[in-house]
Amino acid sequence: MDAFYASIEELDQPSLRGKPVVVGADPRGGRGRGVVSTANYEARRYGIHSAMPISRAYLLCPQAEFLPPRFDRYVALSTQIMQILQRFSPELEPLSIDEAFLDCTASVVALGPGLAIARAIKQAVHSETGLTASVGVAANKFVAKVASDLEKPDGLVLCAAGEEAAFLAALPIRKLWGVGPRTAERLQAAGIHTIGALASANPEALRCALKNQAPRLQALARGEDSRAVDSSRVRKSISEETTFVTDQLDPATVVQALRFTADQATRRLRKEGLQARTIHLKLRYSNFETLLRSHTFDEPIDTFETVFSCALQLLRRCADDQRAKRLVGVGLSSLTPRGQEKDGQLLLPTQEEKGNEVRRDELFDWMIARFGKHVSRASLIPPRKDD
Repeated sequence: MDAFYASIEELDQPSLRGKPVVVGADPRGGRGRGVVSTANYEARRYGIHSAMPISRAYLLCPQAEFLPPRFDRYVALSTQIMQILQRFSPELEPLSIDEAFLDCTASVVALGPGLAIARAIKQAVHSETGLTASVGVAANKFVAKVASDLEKPDGLVLCAAGEEAAFLAALPIRKLWGVGPRTAERLQAAGIHTIGALASANPEALRCALKNQAPRLQALARGEDSRAVDSSRVRKSISEETTFVTDQLDPATVVQALRFTADQATRRLRKEGLQARTIHLKLRYSNFETLLRSHTFDEPIDTFETVFSCALQLLRRCADDQRAKRLVGVGLSSLTPRGQEKDGQLLLPTQEEKGNEVRRDELFDWMIARFGKHVSRASLIPPRKDD
C-alpha cells in the first residue's frame, strides 16, 4: 500500500489532500516524543521518513499536518485488503499490515497473466477502499518486492521471467534485501555500488566484505530466490512501547509506564489467541542508546501479571542505572496458539484448570469488549491529587 496510514487519514479527511501529512506524535508544545509512523509523499519531499524522531520531522516541515495514529482503523482496512487479495489466490503471505506476497500461479488459467491479475488487484483495492496500491510482478518474491517499490505511488512494474539479473543490474545496492547502511558502506568501499556489480563480483573478494552473507546476497543480486509464498505464516512477535513526554529519572513513573505497556501487549496477545514464552524489555535513554533484556519461560504464558512481573524483574536488573529514560517497551515472542497440544490436537484449558490470573484477564477483556476502551485496570489509573 502507498503511505498506508497517511493515505487513510487523507481518505477520511479529504481536506488533507495535497498537504504534507505525518502520522505520529504531536511535536508542538513539547508534547511529541515519539517517531514518525508514516508520512505521505508530500511530506517525504522534505526528507521526512518512517522511524524519524517526530521532533526532527517538525524541524524539516513545521507546516505539516501531524496526526496521532488510529490503529483500529488501519487494522480494519488492512483486513479488508487482505480479504480482497485472497479472492485472487489463497496463497497469501502478509509481510506487514500494509504489504503481502501473493502467489497467483494457479490463478493464471482463470484470471489471465500476472500483469492482468495485478491490474485487477489494483482496481479492486481502489474501488472497494479508496486507496492505491503499488504492485510488483515477477517470478520470485525478492524481485517482485523490488518491483513494487520502483514506481510508487500507484505503481505497476513487471519483470519478465528470465530477465531478473538485467532488471536489477542498474539499481543501487541499498535496494537489495538485507543490505543496510553498514553493509552498503563495506560494499562501496570495495567499489561495488550497484546490484549488477555485486552479481558479477569475485566471490572470494565478497567474502572479505560480507563474510557469511556473501553467497546469499550474491544470489539475490542475480535475481535468484527460491523461497515459496508461505500462506501459513504466523505472527512472530508482539510489542508495545511508551515514549515519555519528557525524559524520566523517576523510577515510579518508569514502572507505571512499564505496567501500562505490559497491559497493552498482553491484551493484543490474548485478542489474537496466542501465548508467548519469551518476554523482552526495551529501554531507550535520552541519548537514544537502547538496552534490551529478555527472559524465556519453560511454558507459554499470556497473563498480564506474569508478563508485567517478568518485565519488572528485567527492569530492576538495571536498577543501578540512573540515566534518564526516553522510552520503555515490552515485547512478546516465541508465540504459539493459546492452549495445549496433546496427540497433535490443540486443547483449551478447562475452567478448573484456569488460575485466577487467567480468569481476571478474561473478565477484563470481556469488559473492554462490552463497555469500550474507557475500562482500565485500577493499577493504571493515576491517583488524584486530593487522594
